[in-house]
Amino acid sequence: MNLVVGATGMLGGQIARRLVESGKPVRALVRPTAAPASVKDLHALGIQVVEGDLRDPASLTRACQGVATVITTATAIGGRQAGDLIPDIDLRGHKSLVDAARGSGVTHLVYTSFSGNLRTPEPCGDSKRAVERYLMEGAVAYTILRPTFYMEGWLSPLLGFDYSNAQARIYGAGRNPISWISFRDVAEFAARCVDNPDARGRVLELGGPEALSPLAVVRIFEEVGGRMFTVEHVPEDVLSAQLEQADDDVSKSAIGLMLDYAGGDAKDMTEVLRAFPVRLTSVRDYATRVLAP
Repeated sequence: MNLVVGATGMLGGQIARRLVESGKPVRALVRPTAAPASVKDLHALGIQVVEGDLRDPASLTRACQGVATVITTATAIGGRQAGDLIPDIDLRGHKSLVDAARGSGVTHLVYTSFSGNLRTPEPCGDSKRAVERYLMEGAVAYTILRPTFYMEGWLSPLLGFDYSNAQARIYGAGRNPISWISFRDVAEFAARCVDNPDARGRVLELGGPEALSPLAVVRIFEEVGGRMFTVEHVPEDVLSAQLEQADDDVSKSAIGLMLDYAGGDAKDMTEVLRAFPVRLTSVRDYATRVLAP
């Protein structure tokens, strides 16, 4: 049995679907307050749904019974419910999950972190690095996935990249390259790690097929859509001032990631693709899809 924690989210849901499509049994940890439509979708896929919460260690122990592999994508950032705090979910909750997995005989835990090249201190990133260290010190075999910036998030209206209206907000000067990745490709890597012994004990730095600066991304969208973009820059000194003034963990984490975006994150995927031959989605692929009439 494979337990997916975060299965009602975008990435976790895609991982659960990939596992089902490959014939693997899937159990999803779902909070009692989860959207009924999301839970219904999981049932429709034949996924076993169990109620639980990262803030409730006893529920994690119950969910891990009879499980060989745990895959977790849960985070307090994005789609969070009232009362969710980064220390509760991203730090203490995941440490409790590691403990529950160890105590229940789970033999493999796949943890979705983020790129090792992101250096700005902020609450979510600090929590993820702490969980990585906790995993590395524990008795459960681990795979740590470190994807860079998701194109579906950072190249979307949610974060100011409004491709439908040909407007782009860019953090920093926009000249430093990033190996933008699709969440669908991260899901494929996660699914392939489940039964692959070579994945155990590894930290996989994940990026897309090419490193492109944000300004180069804008040019691709202009070519695909046939429209010139209006570009707005948010300078790094402005972001640094905002980070100092932010008074909640989610805002601090988001601004910290914007500063890391400004610094760039290029990755060479040659070695990873040799072990896990995934066809990576390009920015042009993504632009063509989202701009399709």
